[in-house]
Amino acid sequence: MIPIRHWVASLSVALLLAGCGQPDPEAPPPSPLLYELASTDGEVEGWLFGTIHALPDGAEWQTAAVKQAIDGADLLVVEVAELGETGAAAKLFAQKAAAPTEREPAERLPADLRPAFGAMLADGGQDEAGLAKLDTWALALVLAQGVRHGEPENGVDRALLKAFADRPAIELEGLAVQFDMFDRLPEREQRDLLAAVVRDHVRWADDPGHLTRAWLAGEIDALIDPAQSALLGDVELRDILLTRRNAAWAPRIDGLLRAEPLVLVAVGAGHLPGPDGLAALLERRGYTLRRMT
Repeated sequence: MIPIRHWVASLSVALLLAGCGQPDPEAPPPSPLLYELASTDGEVEGWLFGTIHALPDGAEWQTAAVKQAIDGADLLVVEVAELGETGAAAKLFAQKAAAPTEREPAERLPADLRPAFGAMLADGGQDEAGLAKLDTWALALVLAQGVRHGEPENGVDRALLKAFADRPAIELEGLAVQFDMFDRLPEREQRDLLAAVVRDHVRWADDPGHLTRAWLAGEIDALIDPAQSALLGDVELRDILLTRRNAAWAPRIDGLLRAEPLVLVAVGAGHLPGPDGLAALLERRGYTLRRMT
C-alpha cells in the first residue's frame, strides 16, 4: 500500500510551505501568522492561526501569543481532525488514488521536466512502476512526500490537536472531502499539479527551507507570492485549492465564532493572506482582526 501521512491532508499548503531539514540557530524569534478576532462590539470571539503541516525537529513556534490563544480557546477548528488515524487514511487514499489504467508517470510531464522527475524519484526511493497505477494527483502527492524535508509528526496541527485532547475539536473538511477535491480535478489540472511539484523542487533544491523560514517569521507577502511557487502561479489550481475553499470555510467559521465562547481556527497559513484569504473574508463579515506577535 502507498505510504501516507498527514501531508496528504492539506496538499495545497504542504507544497507551498515545505519544512526545512534543520532549524536555523541564528533565526530571529518566531512570529507565525496569528490574528485575534473581535466582533463589531469589540468583544474577542477567538483567534485565526496560520499553521504549517510539517516542521523539522526542534523547530520552535509556540510564542506567548500562540500559547495565549491555545490556553484561552474553548473549541479548536482545523482542516482535518483525524490525523492520527493513518490506517484509515491509507485505505481511503488507496481507494481514491487508483487509476483506471496504468500510465507511465514521466509521460504525464513536459519533456523538459522528466529528468528532474527521475531525480526526485531516486531521491525519494520511489518505484516508478508502482506509481504508474496512481492517478496523476496522487502521483504528485507521493512525489512530494518522497522529497519532503520537515516531519508531519512535528506539524502544528498535530500539536494543537494534542493540546485540545480534553476540549472539543472539529474539522472544516476531513480527508475524504480533500481527496475528492483532488480526484475531481480534470487530468489537465492534475498534470499541472504534478509539474508544479517538480518545478518547485528544482527551483528551491538549494534552499528547501525558504518558505518555512517565511512562515516562522510571519512574512505575509512571501506566503502569497506566486513567484515563490509554481502552484500559486497556476491560476486554476490556486482557485481550486485555496480561493474556493476559503469561500466555503468563511461562513462556517463565522457561525462557529458566533455560537461558541472562544474559538481557535487553525488552518494552513496560505489560506490567510490576500484579498481572497480568510483574514479578508472575515473582515468583510464584520470582524476586526488584530495581528498578534
